[in-house]
Amino acid sequence: MMRSRKGLWPGLSRELWALIRPAGRSRKELREKGPPRVLEPLKDVVLIEGSAAKLTCRISAFPDPFIRWSKDGKELRDGPKYRYVFEDPDVVALVVRDGELADLGQYSINVTNPFGQCSDSARILVEVPAKIQKGPDNTKARKGTTVTLTAEILGEPAPDVGWTKDGEDIEEDDRRGLGPPRNVAGVTGPGTGRRGTELGKEPGPLRRVLTAAPPSSPPPLRRVFFEIGSTTTTLTIRRATPQDSGKYEVYVENSLGMDQSFARVDVA
Repeated sequence: MMRSRKGLWPGLSRELWALIRPAGRSRKELREKGPPRVLEPLKDVVLIEGSAAKLTCRISAFPDPFIRWSKDGKELRDGPKYRYVFEDPDVVALVVRDGELADLGQYSINVTNPFGQCSDSARILVEVPAKIQKGPDNTKARKGTTVTLTAEILGEPAPDVGWTKDGEDIEEDDRRGLGPPRNVAGVTGPGTGRRGTELGKEPGPLRRVLTAAPPSSPPPLRRVFFEIGSTTTTLTIRRATPQDSGKYEVYVENSLGMDQSFARVDVA
């Protein structure tokens, strides 16, 4: 049987052609049955806050598989936040909408059919411009009391943080991470020391001991300093004086942006 330039031979109906053509099967029918395989794995994706991210995977599976996506081991259901996408017979994707820091994590795809299963994983890395979620409050205090100003901060990568008073930088607390005094090796024995050789005695065998070095004096406590936590930064003013009154600024900055906030402190 041959085909004309126009298709089937003239006068031959499609129904008859379907009966007499060689017994062929569709491409889908010709696919070999078996367990699913990952042809192109997932890749890590960077998600900018407020935007969407897409994880794409190419698979081979026949019969058609069941697809399940999960984040950090918890199944994700198809909906407004997470969309299951099937782009062509072999490509599946997950779209994560309205990106936020909570979307950071490891995402996995599990592909299952009657002959077996396969899976793959990748990470969504979230980048968030540095911002101050809540700035410090204006404060009035009495002389001699302790004043604290706290700001809630956010950012990924973790932002640099600083405080100023009337435009002058305030130093960060540097007293963290101090360890115990070091041990110092010394030598002692019958023949050592101021009286080790008196009365004509021969020096005795030496033995090595560890003695604690005199404790070093801790650095003086700063009266005004700030500390940085994972989600907050706090400025502390000890033994406040009227000279501590003024305009205080906290600022945060990372590669994606910066933010600042101000508070007034009055000490009387």
